[in-house]
Amino acid sequence: MALPMLPGNSVNRNLGKEKFHKSQHFDYCNGVSMLVGAEKPGIGGEALPGQSARRNCSLLPRGEDSAAPSWVAFDKQVLCFDAYFQESVAQSREETYRVRKCKIYFYLEDDTIQVVEPELKNSGLPQGTLIHRHRIPLPAPNDDQFYNLHHFNIDQEIVLYSRTFVITACDAFTCNFLRKVGVRVRPPAATPTDPYSKLRQEVSEPPLRPYERLDTLKQFLDHDRNVLRFYCFWDDTQSMFGDPRELLLHYFLADDTIEIREVIYPNSGRDAVPKFLKRGKLPKHSPIPKRQPGEITNHTVLNVFGPMGQGGRYILDSLKTGAVQEEFYKDCDLTIGGVVNVWGRRVIVCDCDDFTKEYYRSKYGIEDFTPVQFKAPSPTKVARQVPPYTGFGSEEDSLCSCQGLLPKPPQKDFRKLMEKDRQGLESNVLRFMGKMQSDSPVNKERTFIISFYLSDDTITMFEPTQRNSGVIGGKFLERSRVKKPGQELFKSEMSEYYKAQDLYVGATLIINNQPFQLVECDEYALNYMEQHSEEVISPHKLKSIPDEKHKEIKQFLALSDPSNTGFIPYESFRSLLADAHAGLSEHETMTLARSYAAREQAEPDVGIMLAIAQDHLRRKHFESFSDMLRAFTHEDRDRTGHLSTKEVQVICKAFRLPLAGDLLRALLQKFENESGRIDYHAFLSGINWRENPSPPLLPLVRSLGCESVWRRGTGGCAPAPDPLPHRGGPEHLQTTPQLNRL
Repeated sequence: MALPMLPGNSVNRNLGKEKFHKSQHFDYCNGVSMLVGAEKPGIGGEALPGQSARRNCSLLPRGEDSAAPSWVAFDKQVLCFDAYFQESVAQSREETYRVRKCKIYFYLEDDTIQVVEPELKNSGLPQGTLIHRHRIPLPAPNDDQFYNLHHFNIDQEIVLYSRTFVITACDAFTCNFLRKVGVRVRPPAATPTDPYSKLRQEVSEPPLRPYERLDTLKQFLDHDRNVLRFYCFWDDTQSMFGDPRELLLHYFLADDTIEIREVIYPNSGRDAVPKFLKRGKLPKHSPIPKRQPGEITNHTVLNVFGPMGQGGRYILDSLKTGAVQEEFYKDCDLTIGGVVNVWGRRVIVCDCDDFTKEYYRSKYGIEDFTPVQFKAPSPTKVARQVPPYTGFGSEEDSLCSCQGLLPKPPQKDFRKLMEKDRQGLESNVLRFMGKMQSDSPVNKERTFIISFYLSDDTITMFEPTQRNSGVIGGKFLERSRVKKPGQELFKSEMSEYYKAQDLYVGATLIINNQPFQLVECDEYALNYMEQHSEEVISPHKLKSIPDEKHKEIKQFLALSDPSNTGFIPYESFRSLLADAHAGLSEHETMTLARSYAAREQAEPDVGIMLAIAQDHLRRKHFESFSDMLRAFTHEDRDRTGHLSTKEVQVICKAFRLPLAGDLLRALLQKFENESGRIDYHAFLSGINWRENPSPPLLPLVRSLGCESVWRRGTGGCAPAPDPLPHRGGPEHLQTTPQLNRL
């Protein structure tokens, strides 16, 4: 038996509740106080008895098997229904109601609805969007609720703002979606026929004035901006002060119009008018007689019944018996050699451009485009006589003063200057070593460094200082262009200067009446002249060797290589080409030798590497060799005196050894044994500049010789009076490819 509701036994619903506030229903929107919280719950966020909260989101708030909200899960997913509604028509004998078709769109993300009526031409009705997209409430008395997904189905009536819509069909996506959510979709329903539209179709008659429609849009879209160009000629010599006239005829394919422009040359005595004939259709039979207003019409009236104006009737001539036909020029009328009547002027079509030729070739199959000669051959241009050089200033400056009343400074080749100027490591400077050709024994031993600048074809000469030679070295020639010998000073033609093609090993330059012979060049000059074949003579002269000497060449190569190693010395190869009488210069011989040279990579000298390393450590005041030895000993657990390369590199990095990475790796590679481990005692002893100092670096570099820098790139291919040390270059040539190519 239940206990009576005595004091102390009643249920208190507020036990454990913490929120007792009343929701705020009023707020300001755009500065106006209004009711904004009518749908908020009553006390503490809970609804009062009899109060029901409205749904503010879609009936399907989340996607299937997804935690995404409805505005994400159903984004851009819309249900489309075909519907119609009947609209009553008052005060009309022909119709009492009208059936209007429309489409209903239901947006799944927020249950909004939009109604759109397709627009029909000349319907006389305001069509388009009938109801804008928003949530539509249900009819009264349920106007506090809104339409959702389950209110829509085929063959069902819905009332939207007192207007009844009947749904007749839906698309495939809508049908599949409704079936997935459990809605049984009905079969499509028929739309009733609109009686007024049916009546209009039954009593429809052809229009009283059948206007002909000329559709030129397709021609405009197909041929817009396509213009045929013809070169024409008009002989106007029969008129007073007339002369031949050259014309340009433009035919616009977009609308079959013609424009003519006149070619006016400078100093022809004619004003440069904009156009000879403005753009428009050109009649064939011109000049045409003048017509009275209304004489040329599109339609002809045969008879008129009744009074003129309101209430009268007339009959139109469908055969157009009184129409005036006027012919205009088309693209088929314009041919090379044909005559075009331009308002009484006989214009001859002489030639056309490539686009016009291709157009007539593809459309009409014309292949003969032989132009009509209408121009007299231009007279030979008389060479302008330039006065000879006066000796004041440069030749270019004097020539500019003869080319105009206002002299201008001579223009330099700016493009060549930008392309051949120094760019990073690319100096674009060719350096040669030259010897002075003289009978004096002192001048014979003088050596000059000749630098040729490719940017402006200038030359500088520098003479290195030689001890006990009796000659003061230094700058021998300022940077300037050097003229070739054997030219007159006061002449009209421009003087010729030395260019890059004139400088090669073995060439002779005459500078200030003193001959110099180029005996060597640096590696950059050799590589540059080999890469630019137009600036160095290629070794194709070997093909001019007679066939009877090929056997002798093979015998000479076999005798020069008795051990059959495939290599011969450079001097033997040089004497072979000299005896072959192939006409090769010294530079061509060097280029051919470099192409077949067997280059060997010289091993770096350990002594030089240790001297460079000690010099760097001495400059940085590094003396932590004892600490590094203790670190090496600590890592050497087995006391073998050897560590791996990685361990040595880690210790050197920990002590911040001031050596470049490539130099350190090369040194460690020299102290490795067969197993790939490094003797750290020998390594520390080699770089310890305190206990084991190496010879100074400057005398060591000087001992290599100044001229070894020149010889290093040629690999022993350049002639020299004295034997010089060859470092980093080959001393032998491979004979097998030589035999094959010869």
